[in-house]
Amino acid sequence: MIQLTNFQLLQAYKSMKLIRVFEDRLAVESAKTSMAGPLHLYSGEEASAVGVCMNLDERDRIYSTHRPHGHCIARGVDVRAMMLEIYGRQGGICNGKGGSMHLADPANGLMGANGIVGAGMPLVCGAALAAKRLSTGGVSVGFVGDGGSNQGQFLESLNFSSVFKLPAIFIIEDNGYAETTASSWACAGDHVKRAEGFGMPGQRVDGFDFFAVYGAVHDAAARARRGDGPTLLDVKLERFYPHEQGISDAMRLPGHVEWLKEHSDPLKKLRTQILTPHGIQEGELHKIDQEVEKLIDDAVVEAISAPQVAISELLSDVYVSYP
Repeated sequence: MIQLTNFQLLQAYKSMKLIRVFEDRLAVESAKTSMAGPLHLYSGEEASAVGVCMNLDERDRIYSTHRPHGHCIARGVDVRAMMLEIYGRQGGICNGKGGSMHLADPANGLMGANGIVGAGMPLVCGAALAAKRLSTGGVSVGFVGDGGSNQGQFLESLNFSSVFKLPAIFIIEDNGYAETTASSWACAGDHVKRAEGFGMPGQRVDGFDFFAVYGAVHDAAARARRGDGPTLLDVKLERFYPHEQGISDAMRLPGHVEWLKEHSDPLKKLRTQILTPHGIQEGELHKIDQEVEKLIDDAVVEAISAPQVAISELLSDVYVSYP
């Protein structure tokens, strides 16, 4: 197992806790407050986003999905600006015009979430090709779900990246369902073998375990940076909420989510993993818990009271005028 410092472990815990509290709070607030657009929450999948993004630096780029909040927070996007954005307020990360599914923060390497399933994958290839041509040492990472893994552009991106040995990592966050359709029914064959069919290594990863994700991405990133080409990781996990807030989750057995929270909670697992063996104390984690709760409380209060985007600004920052 790759050794991480206590500082890094506390950083991982804080990022995962921040995602959990951010998403759980949105679940509460969205039930009583009007928010523009759909809301796809990431609770339960935190180990994937944090395990991936803790391997990345300023050279690297990520492309997210319609379920982007966890990726954004793990990449270092300001949660206050994210909350303002999701509420459609001035000062949001896209000034209130992107909403939950179209968050972007290029300064932090987040090149954009995408409401079109699988559509970010060709963009991953573009960024990876640029990194290779410019010799930046950068890695391009794309997140996609099990449903997105069946899209043509995803398979084309695997082919293109392998042909040109691009520094890319494709992360399938396989939570078992493409909206309401079981991946066990809709995905023929095996994701890992699909990768092998395109001449790249594939690996199945326990998405409930931060250390498993971190280690797999550490190896994939090293492979990409030394010029050996792309990797596909099939990260097996499950979400704690329905595909989208407000729709049925009846395709899962009654009591299944409660069982997940008791037996397969990645945050609880990380807490147990780092407490005694690494000498981290309960008090340190408790302090982080309090800081995170306050941060989210303050972000919600600010978002509720912030001014809405003016109608006169409706078309600004939308289209670019090229000379």
